[in-house]
Order: sequence, then C-alpha cells, then structure tokens
Amino acid sequence: MFQKKQMIYSETQGVCRVENIVNLSATKGAPTVAYYVLKPVYTPEKVSYIPVENHKVELRELFTEDEAKALEGTEAAEQDENLKNAINYVLHRNDKKREEDA
Repeated sequence: MFQKKQMIYSETQGVCRVENIVNLSATKGAPTVAYYVLKPVYTPEKVSYIPVENHKVELRELFTEDEAKALEGTEAAEQDENLKNAINYVLHRNDKKREEDA
C-alpha cells in the first residue's frame, strides 16, 4: 500500500503524488472502498481516484536512478510519453538532490 504524499508511477497518468487515501461508497449505506487520490505531476489539473485493492491500472513505486538510467533511450521509453517523463523526473530529481547536498 502506498502512503499519503508518496510519489508513484501510474501507467495511465505517469508520475503521480498520492494526495490522500479516502474511503468512498457507491451508495448511502453501501460498504466503503479505499481509494488513492492521485495528482499527476505533468497534468496537475487532473485528479484520479484509483481503488487501493483490485485496481486495473498498474501502479508502482518510482524507478530507482539505476532503473531509470537503464530505461533511458529504450524503444519502450521513446514510445510511451508517461514512461519517458517518469525516467526524466527520477533522473532530474536525483541530480537536484546531489546539487543540494554539495
């Protein structure tokens, strides 16, 4: 389970921040279901609600810097804008951290 404020990768939205985890029900009195409230980094005007359990969209932790470097320039990355943006996000974020630490 992801945590509130965690940065993750969604195959449909790209890099997202978990803004919240909320419980929603389809109708009054119906059982509630936990949902991630995701805000995409590259389209901040959008908000997505994805069920925590049994979701059809692939959600995963962001790539490590090594994974991002390995994926950079691959055919998959060139064909998928979300993947390409996620790779750039990870590499840029880690470059910025190194600058701050220096």
